[in-house]
Amino acid sequence: MYYGVTMRILSRLSPQEDSLTKYQTQPPWEFLLTASRNSLQSYELTRLSHAANLRKEIGTLLDQWLAENSAASVARWLIDQRERSVAHSEMPGAAEVRTAGNGSASDNFFPDSSLGAPITREVV
Repeated sequence: MYYGVTMRILSRLSPQEDSLTKYQTQPPWEFLLTASRNSLQSYELTRLSHAANLRKEIGTLLDQWLAENSAASVARWLIDQRERSVAHSEMPGAAEVRTAGNGSASDNFFPDSSLGAPITREVV
């Protein structure tokens, strides 16, 4: 069953994705065993060139992956902040805390903080 599912998934891939999944990792042994020194050197250079190109592509893909995950994380953070803001505004007594003006600057970033109003002491 697993083999059939895999084949169905692979058949739906685009030609570019399909070529990536079906890349042969085994070298052409018959050619390598019978090739001349010049042919082997040429084969080596083409493989090294291909490896270098793949490394560049991987770097580009990693950069894109990081950028996309960062954007998604910012969106998730904004969603959470909005939900916390709505939940905080629905709490009884939230309006009095906002109008009293006795909150600290960190209350803007952590509206659901369990800390109370700051303690101020007068020096006599």
